[in-house]
Amino acid sequence: MILWALALGCSSPPEAPPAPPAPVPIAAPTGTGPSYVVRFPAPQTQYLEVEASLPNPAQDTLDVMMAVWTPGSYLVREYAQHVVDLEAHGASGPLSVRKTSKNRWTVQAQGEGVVRIDYRVWSTERTVRSNLVESDLAILNGAPTFVTVPSLLDQPHDVRFELPEGWSAAETALPMHPSGEPQHYLAHDFDQLVDTPVLLGNPTVQEFEVAGVPHSLVSIGEDSQWDLERATRDLEVLVEAQQAFWGGQLPYDRYLFLNAVINTRGGLEHMSSTLMMAHADQMLDEGRYEDWLGLASHEFFHTWNAKRLRPEPLGPFDYEREVYTDDLWIVEGFTSYYDDLLLMRAGLLDQSTYLGRLSDQIAKLQDTPGRLHQPLAQSSFDSWVEFYRKDDNTSNTSISYYNKGAVVGFALDATIRRATGDAKSLDDVMRIAYARHSEERGYTPEEFRAIVEEVAGVDMDAWFERSVDRAEPLELDEPLSWFGLKRVETTRDDQGWAGGSLSGSLRVSSLDERGPAWASGLQIGDEVIAMNGVRLGYGDWAQMGQRHAPGDTLELLTARRGQLREVSMQLGIAPPTVRVEIDRQANALMTARRRAWLSR
Repeated sequence: MILWALALGCSSPPEAPPAPPAPVPIAAPTGTGPSYVVRFPAPQTQYLEVEASLPNPAQDTLDVMMAVWTPGSYLVREYAQHVVDLEAHGASGPLSVRKTSKNRWTVQAQGEGVVRIDYRVWSTERTVRSNLVESDLAILNGAPTFVTVPSLLDQPHDVRFELPEGWSAAETALPMHPSGEPQHYLAHDFDQLVDTPVLLGNPTVQEFEVAGVPHSLVSIGEDSQWDLERATRDLEVLVEAQQAFWGGQLPYDRYLFLNAVINTRGGLEHMSSTLMMAHADQMLDEGRYEDWLGLASHEFFHTWNAKRLRPEPLGPFDYEREVYTDDLWIVEGFTSYYDDLLLMRAGLLDQSTYLGRLSDQIAKLQDTPGRLHQPLAQSSFDSWVEFYRKDDNTSNTSISYYNKGAVVGFALDATIRRATGDAKSLDDVMRIAYARHSEERGYTPEEFRAIVEEVAGVDMDAWFERSVDRAEPLELDEPLSWFGLKRVETTRDDQGWAGGSLSGSLRVSSLDERGPAWASGLQIGDEVIAMNGVRLGYGDWAQMGQRHAPGDTLELLTARRGQLREVSMQLGIAPPTVRVEIDRQANALMTARRRAWLSR
């Protein structure tokens, strides 16, 4: 009975309720903008933790956002998908928080002047546009890391990193915080925070100066096979060559080449740094090392052409939706033209290697059926839905604004030189455009084309219509001839060509619309079981051309949706391969033009 009475609460008064938890301390932002502490309590789990202290502009609710894309990589990445365990706190304790869209949260702030948002970020992607956290290093970008308040994007953003045991440093171009504390930074605004990647762990730093401005090669990861001293010397030569190209003072106070040696490839430009990814053994092969130098040259050229000289839509940035422009062929294509050319002018490539790389660009374009379907300007506009979302029909319907933009850059350079008797070039166009459009407002397509006409001294409307606005074959023989070069086409009429490829499971994975496989009725996903009555083995399709001549008919047994089908395919001749060579019949004037073009 006593136990029963106690259970009903009919005996002595109940115990006093437990005391409420102590208020959660909220770090006051150091200025008028957000502040963050980034921690790695267990880096082997590949999570980072963020404590964000966000000013609340005296409202009952506080809206919080995360970017959905990173400038320079034109695809919505949905970074919020990696945010885990997001909670909100005020000085008096937890606050209600609700997700209101794919990248936004609303906090019931209850009049709190500062709201603390705690969350974790899953960080496993080995790309230059995302985050990677491992037991011994971290590679961070701003867009996938930091939430912010939409109304405070133009305010300073304070960031402090707490390093786990065994990590020695963070390397970034973010400005140091006035406190002078290690790993404590103060971005001018959200743009700078997003624009400035960070390497953390135990990086190796090699330093050099150009024109009195400090530069660093910061390497982290599996870099024991890298000759970092040679890489640093070559970067110094590269920076000097690009400064000579653009003229004037370098447009930054300090620059970092952040080199993550994590056995993948990629690069992304920033205002005062670039983040590049490389393979551990890349310096052991001269050609692959030259590829890395080309990547460094490309990203560094973007310091001017992209980050400062830019199409008008590319800044100020809208981090929550797509931003469209027709001019990525200038931003990326012209940069792809100049990256190797400036290595050549700097003496880091020889003439044979450079012409081989130019030849590869032209050959790649000529071998893309999509060049006759998609105009160059449209490939830029459609980058958000095509360039980073390649499928099994991409090569038939579209082109790369990197690739065709580079070839158009070469053709335009030669066209201007021809029109002006070599008095002017595309170099002059880029410098004039930079002088006029590198401030707050970028250029419109019409403004950039007007500068080209101004430099060339002739009407260029028809040229742009053919080369940029319509999907027509590029005229390259005259541009090549101006430099004493020629295009050589080679056709293999001794090998049969199907114009299609199979996956490891012997299913059709790609079809060239010009090829016999397309004409025969084969479709993507068809399983090819047998050829001429013989079971098809792995590798047999790839060796088909060596075993059969053009005109040979192959009888294929295929399966589609479980139904067997017989297909006859008559092999053809592959489209010719293209390469660029020095024209041995070129006169002395053509040779002199080529030497001037390839020299500083």
